[in-house]
Amino acid sequence: MTFSNLEIIPPILKAIEEQGYTAPTPIQAQAIPILLQGNDLLGSAQTGTGKTAAFTIPLLQRLFLSKPVKKPKGRRVLKALIISPTRELANQINDNIVNYSKYVGFRSVVIYGGISQHKQTSALRNGADILVATPGRLLDLIGQGYIRLNTIEYFVLDEADQMLDMGFIHDIKKIIGKLPEKRQSLFFSATMPQAILELSSQILGTPKRVTIAPDQTTAEKVSQAIYYVSKPDKVDLLRYVINKKNNTSILVFSRTKHGADKIVTALHKSNIKSEAIHGNKTQNARQKTLQRFKQNKFSVLVATDIAARGIDVSKLSLVINYDLPNVPETYVHRIGRTGRAEEVGEAITFCSSGEKGFLRDIQKLINQKIPVNSDHPFHNQKDADEMEQKPRKKPRKNSQKKQNPSTSNPKNSKRQGSVNKTESKSPFSKKSNVKRGFKRKKR
Repeated sequence: MTFSNLEIIPPILKAIEEQGYTAPTPIQAQAIPILLQGNDLLGSAQTGTGKTAAFTIPLLQRLFLSKPVKKPKGRRVLKALIISPTRELANQINDNIVNYSKYVGFRSVVIYGGISQHKQTSALRNGADILVATPGRLLDLIGQGYIRLNTIEYFVLDEADQMLDMGFIHDIKKIIGKLPEKRQSLFFSATMPQAILELSSQILGTPKRVTIAPDQTTAEKVSQAIYYVSKPDKVDLLRYVINKKNNTSILVFSRTKHGADKIVTALHKSNIKSEAIHGNKTQNARQKTLQRFKQNKFSVLVATDIAARGIDVSKLSLVINYDLPNVPETYVHRIGRTGRAEEVGEAITFCSSGEKGFLRDIQKLINQKIPVNSDHPFHNQKDADEMEQKPRKKPRKNSQKKQNPSTSNPKNSKRQGSVNKTESKSPFSKKSNVKRGFKRKKR
């Protein structure tokens, strides 16, 4: 199948081809026809599956086909709103819109917090057709009177599960309350927990559903490997892998911001050029670092999961999970940064003894056993052997050692606790009564 089979209009098709794409990904092939028919959509797909194009292409086509023949007087009016959890992802979505709308003449504005609002409000005053926004800055500018959502015809909520994790759920509900009831709504989430399904029911009418399973998205073009290593040896193993993969662009994932900075410091001591991006860095600093990485000014970028949302680096050769994520779906997001489009990618995961439970959850989610690479000087055979064994079952309550009757009997412990309470409380209560009595006499 090619994009031309999806009934995409020639000006948008031309822009897609100029970006080097000819064949749609599974999420694009399934979602684009549904959206072109004007249906609401509930989509479940991970990062790296091409879902940004899956909603921007049909959105642009529907806007183009509904344009009035005569150009209306006055400035442009907002017709589409796309909500994104992070600034990086918002910029990435806006870049897609700019690329695909090259021959249809739409104007988009992207707004997010962390920087001055002056340029953003100036762009809004000039008028726009499409607004890409993070929730906080959007509500802020609505409150100041710069934005009204009463003309919105198309609404997209992207990375809904990440919105939930970042505490944006209440902001999203406020935004939904300001939208017109008559609109086409698109809802994308990598995972579908109960809270997400409840939120989708508030946004969508009678949606069509498209699901791209995690095992389809991780394995096809990404070579995966587990490196068992003790925690203190992780830095040395990282140096070893980087030196072995010379002249390769590498994205390293750290679970914490402090951990990311520590990794960069350790690599600098070995003269390995690296930089970190995370939530403590300003938006401008993060954008400059990302730009320098894309320009091959340095080869190793260390990132936290939230800061990495929206990173889209073509020809990223290797992803290293320095810390295993405690949410298995996050693993899929991480390795989706490599092996994009037609590129071949590689993902290496360091696993220490305390992370084996996380690894089991990941392998269960993607429904495959990740191969082990023991061909390195820091291999921990003990952990590798333990992973091969089945996890031990928890002992039954009956088989537990008998406890002291005085402590095991809840009635006794209750009674004992109440006695202790009275004993410890009584001197203070007397003292406080004396004080209160004294005050009353004084009055």
